[in-house]
Amino acid sequence: MILLYGSQKDYDMLTGKPGDGPAWSEQDVAEMHAFMEKWNNDLVESGEFVDAQGLTAPVHARRVRLDNGVPVVTDGPYPETQEVLAGYTIVECDGFDRATEIAARLGGTPYPAGTDLGRDWYADVRPIAGPGAELEL
Repeated sequence: MILLYGSQKDYDMLTGKPGDGPAWSEQDVAEMHAFMEKWNNDLVESGEFVDAQGLTAPVHARRVRLDNGVPVVTDGPYPETQEVLAGYTIVECDGFDRATEIAARLGGTPYPAGTDLGRDWYADVRPIAGPGAELEL
């Protein structure tokens, strides 16, 4: 599973909301969507694609945590800089190294010049635990 992260600030920039970074133009968003569509289509064509979903902005999230053993629910939004899961892609491929190669291609995702995410970009690659999976390090 390839896990993608973002923040409320990222979602705001993509939708053109004002903030402390440049808003993405319609062309910027179209270029990013075209890149992601090609990335997904390449996986479909290679037979490695299983599933992919993007998630709504953190403002639409709820966090459930325990406080002295009692569940406490907090509605979004979270601080603009707090990263949350933004989406995922599941691939079935020839191993962990191949999944890492696939995720590394996302580093070429276009974005407007001068964009500062306020953090380093990254994606996580993790095997999915299934029946009989090794969970030890």
